Amino acid sequence: MSKLFYTQSAGGDWNQALPIGNGKLGAMIYGTEIWEHLQLNEDSLWYGDAMDRINPDAAENLEKVRRLIFEGNIPEAEELLLHAFSGTPASERPYSCLGEIYLHYHNIQGECEAYRRELDLERAVHTVTKTYQGTTYVEETFANAENNVIVMKISTTDGTPFDLSLNFARMCFYDSSFHDDTTVYCMGKMVGEDYRFAAGITAFSQGGSIVPLGEYLCCKQVEKLCVLFTAATTYREREPLEYVRSVLGKTRAMTYAELYDRHIRDYQALFGRTRLTLASDPALEELPTNERLARIDSDAPDNGLITTYFDFGRYLLISSSRPGSLPANLQGIWNKDMDPPWGCKFTVNINTQMNYWPAEMLGLSECQLPLFEHMLKMCENGRKTAREMYRCRGTVCHHNTDLWGDTAPQDTWIPGTYWVMSLPWLCTHVWEHYLYTKDLEFLRKMYPVVKESVLFFHDFLIETEDEALICPSVSPENTYILPSGVEGSVCAGSTMDNEILRDHFTQFLEMASLLEDDDFPFILRTRELLAKLPPLKIGSFGQIMEWREDYKEKDPGHRHISHLYALHPSSQITVDGTPELAEAASVTLRRRLAHGGGHTGWSRAWIMNMYARLWDGEKTYENLLELFKRSTLGNLFDNHPPFQIDGNFGSVAAIGEMLLQSNSNRIVLLPALPKEWPEGKIDGIYARGGVRFRLSWKDGKLQAFTAKAVYADFHETVQYGEKFFKLDMQQGEEASFEIYEDE
Repeated sequence: MSKLFYTQSAGGDWNQALPIGNGKLGAMIYGTEIWEHLQLNEDSLWYGDAMDRINPDAAENLEKVRRLIFEGNIPEAEELLLHAFSGTPASERPYSCLGEIYLHYHNIQGECEAYRRELDLERAVHTVTKTYQGTTYVEETFANAENNVIVMKISTTDGTPFDLSLNFARMCFYDSSFHDDTTVYCMGKMVGEDYRFAAGITAFSQGGSIVPLGEYLCCKQVEKLCVLFTAATTYREREPLEYVRSVLGKTRAMTYAELYDRHIRDYQALFGRTRLTLASDPALEELPTNERLARIDSDAPDNGLITTYFDFGRYLLISSSRPGSLPANLQGIWNKDMDPPWGCKFTVNINTQMNYWPAEMLGLSECQLPLFEHMLKMCENGRKTAREMYRCRGTVCHHNTDLWGDTAPQDTWIPGTYWVMSLPWLCTHVWEHYLYTKDLEFLRKMYPVVKESVLFFHDFLIETEDEALICPSVSPENTYILPSGVEGSVCAGSTMDNEILRDHFTQFLEMASLLEDDDFPFILRTRELLAKLPPLKIGSFGQIMEWREDYKEKDPGHRHISHLYALHPSSQITVDGTPELAEAASVTLRRRLAHGGGHTGWSRAWIMNMYARLWDGEKTYENLLELFKRSTLGNLFDNHPPFQIDGNFGSVAAIGEMLLQSNSNRIVLLPALPKEWPEGKIDGIYARGGVRFRLSWKDGKLQAFTAKAVYADFHETVQYGEKFFKLDMQQGEEASFEIYEDE
């Protein structure tokens, strides 16, 4: 049963409400008993338009900052960075709440006799049933992507007519509202030259009457009611009000059944690509989701909840990131605040990247397309940032970006602000998308972004006879202690810098070869710099060193584990390819956890992926349980705290990594299967190379698998334990294997 369900409403707690979305529109539904409340978002409603935030004093102070760092005068270097390199103003634009819909029933009396709210992940439909004086009211809500409208149907099971009024509200943050014969509209202006939004709510009914009065739709003696809502901003539409009128006019002309059928067809085409089944206790399906979460423990396993959580993560990605929408931000698309934590922006020193870790593996490649479209916008802005801040060619971005693709430094926080590696990391997603889909035209489209990012580092790297280093930089978002006792964050050549650049340069060279780029001097220069990147080093504790020197960490349990990027999401460290480094990575994880690491949800999710890459299923499973117990809210949202969606996506990716891993050299089946999952199957998990797998196992051992070459011919080896299977398939062909003990 792929559902979340509860026997109580969310009350006034947003963290207990349940999400629906179509990429552009999102709603959190509270399921309030005697009335109803939906908190709404539109993905392009951000506070203000584009700004030029580049600090004009950066370029002339770059060499001074570098000299101070190499001299070991870290406090003075950090002070200069704070003043001369921070953005002006310091912060990018925040993502804002759109508003609320309130529905007020006027003829419900007495106590609620029965109540249930549920989110059906198979259909992406939220349903509330509540019974008063023998009459059961049913509210069914979904976010239709094809028509960009939120749809709610309200009815009673026995046909009893009802009265209600409903309205859309945005506190004081709008300019005007009015109504016509069928629809109430709301309009407002955000900060900027001509940055506006509009929203509209309309309804049609079976029986009774609907009359707009002021900001309300007043519904009398209706037997069935269908409510429609949409919104838009000038980010996409020249005249948002006309767009809202058009959408609501067209959808009012449709039946509820037609809107529902379109929604189901569109959604299930994505959600139905993958199905995970684990042997579980069917009796637990009768417990509400919050009760199942509260009882989770290593001594009381609930594999059914794990599969629901896995499906919920896929549901969230489909609901918050679709072709034509913006990428999923820190909270996906769901945000109740006008000025949310961290601006609810795109934090690109891990969080945005983590949002898309499961996309390719779980057959949701389309859901990552908004990220690539946003990178094109960032590239354009990044050229100006590279030129004016660093006097470099190419393009660059720091550790945050916003609706407008801002690339200047965000905040005035030394451990994170002055990091220039976001775009190279995002560029690795370009290569991954190609490896999974073999889409050469996509690669051709994105290649200029990748090449311009590489060009920036041609100019920005400090090159000596022996090595090439990034300076200034940080290891996000950690602090070291010098032998003198001085604390510092900025450095030259952090381990993560080198790991990301190694992937970035290597993948660029692969792309250049595939696309037959004949810019040979550029390619040669990239190879020279690649050869000079410092190698991974093992420190005094047997750990992967985080900096060029084996510094003491101020916070050895830090939430970021940046120096293990090489283990995950990269494949520079592997159990079967670099065993000594893999052991050092294991030591690094043990030290982090021993000092309290994994205390935020997204950090715990990253740890899960790392243990999966170390082929340690028990540790991966153990950390999944810790995520449930410490960092998961009652509605299964990940808790930083506060809510951040990257932990949901990262955890789903880790479950996938437990069952299948691939890189350019090999595919490994069930590499990190825990003993707690003795029996199960997954249909629709993808490997690099464009291959779709179906796996089944029993008694902890692989029973059979099927591979299909979906996107290209495939001629590689698949590994399970000590067994190897050679696959030679033309595109579209399928191969099946049964595994026998005596093989």
